[in-house]
Amino acid sequence: MSDVVRLANATDQPTLERLWLMFRHDLSGFQDTLPDPDGSFRDDWLRSAFADADWAPYLLMSGDRPAGLALVRGVGGPARVLNSFFVVRGARRRGIGLQAVREIVAKHPGRWEVAFQDANLAAVRFWRRVADEVAGEEWTEERRAVPRRPDLPPDTWISFSTPA
Repeated sequence: MSDVVRLANATDQPTLERLWLMFRHDLSGFQDTLPDPDGSFRDDWLRSAFADADWAPYLLMSGDRPAGLALVRGVGGPARVLNSFFVVRGARRRGIGLQAVREIVAKHPGRWEVAFQDANLAAVRFWRRVADEVAGEEWTEERRAVPRRPDLPPDTWISFSTPA
């Protein structure tokens, strides 16, 4: 499979904004959230990905079509966090997600962390498979409280490292 990931630039921002709405809509079913009164969802992470040098926004592609997004924070720190990851429904189960993660972690070797919700069974299976694929048996999983959201169940975090 050819590259499916490219670093997003300012001209990609409107595309990522539309993908972000789909992503947040998908998550709303697991987080019991509703859109803001204007129909949008919280987008501070997306804005940070384009404005902050410690973030990297990626556009996932299937041929010449957008297939998802990935936001990485902590690119200059001791641990990178795959902060947001989304593949559109029509592109799922084709290997695009796994290939995208492989490409992204190869671009930023070192320690990685990924969070997801246990209620999202597809995400649970996907991220455990990703950890096995990129780190073998050298990964950990733990539950952490969601900051400033005691009403939500803890997130599950997977941690692994990739060689430089």
